[in-house]
Amino acid sequence: MKMKDCRALVTGGASGLGEAVVRNIVGKGGGALIIDVNEKRGRELDQELGDRVKFHYADVANETDVERAVNDAIDSFGTINAVVNCAGIAPPARVVSKGGPHPLEQFRKVIEINLIGTFNVIRLAAEKMQLNEVNEFSEKGVIINTASVAAFEGQIGQAAYSASKAGVAGMTLPIARELARDGIRVMTIAPGLFDTPMFESLPEEARTSLGKNVPFPSRLGSSAEYAQLVEAIIENPMLNGETIRLDGAIRMQPK
Repeated sequence: MKMKDCRALVTGGASGLGEAVVRNIVGKGGGALIIDVNEKRGRELDQELGDRVKFHYADVANETDVERAVNDAIDSFGTINAVVNCAGIAPPARVVSKGGPHPLEQFRKVIEINLIGTFNVIRLAAEKMQLNEVNEFSEKGVIINTASVAAFEGQIGQAAYSASKAGVAGMTLPIARELARDGIRVMTIAPGLFDTPMFESLPEEARTSLGKNVPFPSRLGSSAEYAQLVEAIIENPMLNGETIRLDGAIRMQPK
């Protein structure tokens, strides 16, 4: 698929990795519908980026919210042929700490947003993608999910986050195999340490220190580099059923 022909639904598209994806798609001539709970920032991007962007407030784990967003994307752009799932949360908590056991509701919420929310968007978008006409590459669409290196090397305090992202990586291949019959590709990106809003509260010294743990390049990744990989996946029809680490060769330590 060419970027200019991309009509994408981007979850978490109001900031960080998702915002970079939206900006890149629009910059290359495509269109994007932002799904996010950050209504203020989402509407600002809607106004800034013009007719090829639309914002829709939605909780990715809510079936009705996502159904409406998918239909909104089709009404706005005539079709939906790409999904980029970037919405997620990462609250740290030990299994047992001085304050007691890990709050079960917090664990449940992380799984609900990161894993169930991702699957919710996939299933509802794929249903509509099946109705698309095939493009010149014999495909009807592409779905790109976001996992994390924590799916493979989770640190202390990341039990919930690691479990959710391992689930995203784990369901990539079976969903890709199933949707292959419809010409829909499914890929996942597992970022390492990226300069996103998750790190905004850290002082610059701490961010630099974290970046030095990356073998090469020894810095935090940029959202634009994530968006660049999304573009490569969208445009390369042979990329399917795989989780790609985007991490500068880092392997996370226990803590």
